[in-house]
Amino acid sequence: MAGVLAAVIVGIVLLVNGSTTKSAKPPATTTTTTTTTPTATTFPTPTTQPLATAAAATTCPPATGSTKRIVWFTIAPPTCIPATSVFDATFKTSLGDIVVNMPAAASFAAVNNFVFLARYQYYNGTFFHRVIPGFVVQGGDPTGTGTGGPHGYPGYSFTGNTPPASCKTKPSQAACYQPGDIALANSTGPSTDGSQFFFVLPGGQTTLNTEPNYTIFGHVVSGMNVVEKIGADGSSSGTPTVTVYLLSVTVKQVPA
Repeated sequence: MAGVLAAVIVGIVLLVNGSTTKSAKPPATTTTTTTTTPTATTFPTPTTQPLATAAAATTCPPATGSTKRIVWFTIAPPTCIPATSVFDATFKTSLGDIVVNMPAAASFAAVNNFVFLARYQYYNGTFFHRVIPGFVVQGGDPTGTGTGGPHGYPGYSFTGNTPPASCKTKPSQAACYQPGDIALANSTGPSTDGSQFFFVLPGGQTTLNTEPNYTIFGHVVSGMNVVEKIGADGSSSGTPTVTVYLLSVTVKQVPA
């Protein structure tokens, strides 16, 4: 979440398609750090990845994945996966792998969109640009800035679903945010979902459940320790102290 600091309140910003999105306010902290990154020869940075100069026609990629990386599209994706399908997404990071289970029936538009982008190699060679300890780990922007780039990657937005409003009063419900959930960042609500996502860190659900505005589309089933390692190297401003790269995201359909 590309954030804004206002007076004494630290806000988190979720940026999609170049728009500024205010999300939940994380717990205040006085931690200040500097940013360090691995060498470009070890892990590819977004600046070394070729980005589109024109939007591509939006068609479903092959189930085996596209051989060409595409990050900018003309419209939101059509239906590319079965309505009752279940997918596992493997996030290969510079700290280890994270596996997320994504049942399409629970949040079809979001899972369909994520599978679509992953098969186009959209997330490959990016990094987690917004990290706040005890709150969230955010990624999904090919420019690494949290703004979606000058062309507004991925070039579209769509409408997802959100947890029930009762999360504000009954946060222990299964449908409310939980540590390990993965949800979509947005600019003004679920109608502006795009490509950016965030993992909920332990403690982050406390704030998110007071403003359930973000579409949950999966849950970590392996590698939560990696998510927490990434989260530990964040800061109150959201600028990570160590840049962790998302080398690739691969998706596969699994038995429902």
